[in-house]
Amino acid sequence: MSTTSTSKARQRIEALLDENSFVEIGALVSARATDFNLKQLDTPSDGVITGYGVINDNLVYVYSQDASVMNGTIGEMHAKKIANLYDMALKMGAPVIGLIDSAGLRLQEATDALNAFGEIYMKQSLASGVIPQITAIFGTCGGGLAMIPTLTDFTFMEEKDAKLFVNAPNTLDGNSTAKCDTASAKFQSEEAGIVDFVGAEAELFGQIRDLVSYLPANNEEEADYAACDDDLNRVCAQAAAGAKDAVIALSDIADDGVFVEVKKAYAKDMVTGFLKLNGMTVGAVANRSEVYGEDGKVAEKFDEVLSVQGCNKAAEFVQFCDAFSIPVLTLTNVKGFKATTCAEKGMAKAVARLTYAFANATVPKVNLITQKAFGSAYVAMNSKALGADVTFAWESAEIGTMDAKLASKIMFDGEGADVIDEKAKEYAALQNNALSAAKRGYVDYIIAPADSRKYIIGAFEMLYSKREERPAKKHGTV
Repeated sequence: MSTTSTSKARQRIEALLDENSFVEIGALVSARATDFNLKQLDTPSDGVITGYGVINDNLVYVYSQDASVMNGTIGEMHAKKIANLYDMALKMGAPVIGLIDSAGLRLQEATDALNAFGEIYMKQSLASGVIPQITAIFGTCGGGLAMIPTLTDFTFMEEKDAKLFVNAPNTLDGNSTAKCDTASAKFQSEEAGIVDFVGAEAELFGQIRDLVSYLPANNEEEADYAACDDDLNRVCAQAAAGAKDAVIALSDIADDGVFVEVKKAYAKDMVTGFLKLNGMTVGAVANRSEVYGEDGKVAEKFDEVLSVQGCNKAAEFVQFCDAFSIPVLTLTNVKGFKATTCAEKGMAKAVARLTYAFANATVPKVNLITQKAFGSAYVAMNSKALGADVTFAWESAEIGTMDAKLASKIMFDGEGADVIDEKAKEYAALQNNALSAAKRGYVDYIIAPADSRKYIIGAFEMLYSKREERPAKKHGTV
């Protein structure tokens, strides 16, 4: 056994938790299998350190796999320790954080090890929506082990050495690691969308601690309130500038300008993340058509449309927020759907999933229409029809079935350009602006971008005691 490797698993726990707060559980557990001379091997803690501690004085349960003990493989007792940790976390109503570094299934234990995998999956499934689950991958996480992070709520991944895969890159027909490393953090965060945060190992611990501070301990408690020294009526000077890059607008609206983006590298046309408003955690979902780089210049551009990946990303996030009673804020700027052959294969289902997530959510829901809100794409983005409790619109927002010029061309097909232009202006004035939507009750307040923070905070404070029932059923099927 390598002392350095052993200390690595323990050092990760100590780096994550508040100083001197970790209490180990099951330190003396070891493998009991005897086949293939396993009895002759020393398996301290059976390759996983389990216990509890605190993050910013909040109770959490942690397990950290030890790659120095049989490469961190999961056997019968290894899995029982993790399963028992879940049982304790469920009883106490506290998050579980898994630090993964494992070669996967312990072949020497065969069906015992296979059953052990299933026991972990079962505990994770039972805990889903009850306590927050977080996974951080520091080494190998392959095969059946890859189900563990995907059954949790948030996944962190070390940027250089960590590997996440069901099938190794070299086993995929026509592929190799040199061609496309499908197990890399880059692929899993940008292409697969499984990984929420990527960084150096030391950075990940700080990111996990930050995320935990935004989350409730369980589905029956609220997230901790943070003291808010930021002016509730502060003018949002950058909000208008962030109409196309919602990260800028959300950061400007948030307490102290802090917005924690989730799945930052995936489906960049849709923004998801957390912010504090008057000290209260709020989940945010927003359309984005531009991404600004650190130099302040536009780095990427997207059409103002819903994509399959963006819808799935947003739907999953809204479901998490609803499960843990976290209010949802949306910033809407969308005019349609992505139109490609590839997108068409999954578009209807993805939009349906997003629609269902918003309609099914009973938490306080506030929608801010920043620029365009056209057609069914707008309806799917937390519209009044889907149950948004309060809808704001900036003064220059356009709200309707489609762009006025396009609507005019359809309605007055065959007419001259002058007629079409005139009718487009008439249509825009009557049907395609915030005022016309407000007159019909689809917008509650028309506000200036600079006033966004105070109005949104006021709306969520009013909605604090919201209670809303849904038809009795086991669960939905969308």
